[in-house]
Amino acid sequence: MKLKSLALIAALACSTAYAQNVEIKDAWIRTSVPGQKATGAFMKITAKDGTKLVGASSPAAGVTEVHEMKMEGDVMKMRAIAGGLDIAAGKTVELKPGGYHVMLMDLKAALQKDSTVALTLVFRDAKGAESKVELKVPVATTAPGMTGAKAGDMPAMDHSKHKP
Repeated sequence: MKLKSLALIAALACSTAYAQNVEIKDAWIRTSVPGQKATGAFMKITAKDGTKLVGASSPAAGVTEVHEMKMEGDVMKMRAIAGGLDIAAGKTVELKPGGYHVMLMDLKAALQKDSTVALTLVFRDAKGAESKVELKVPVATTAPGMTGAKAGDMPAMDHSKHKP
């Protein structure tokens, strides 16, 4: 048991978490302000074998869903992904602002920079077996390692009209 705990702590310390089939890197959650009801969680997910990200949960939010933002004509639309997000074997899927992300809605409190938030991701493999990855995700204003023009290039995500 001690060895497992030490391995988990070491994985989280280097911002990478592993499950049997899944590797999660560079996870972060965007800060929020008092009264803000939603924010996004972002990360890179790689699966050894094909799997799907089918759900998420966090004690910091009343509702947590896997979402996609995409352009439809001249309008940016956001919606929950029905059936889950495919993670092809050996491929990395990046959850990022303006694209796929984990949406935390009905926030219970503002998420402050340099704090951490517990986040559980639920995956389903091709045989229908589910597994969970539990993370402690840092809260930041921009992605880890992003500064200057790169950070400014990230699209803002206005979720003020989004209802859980």
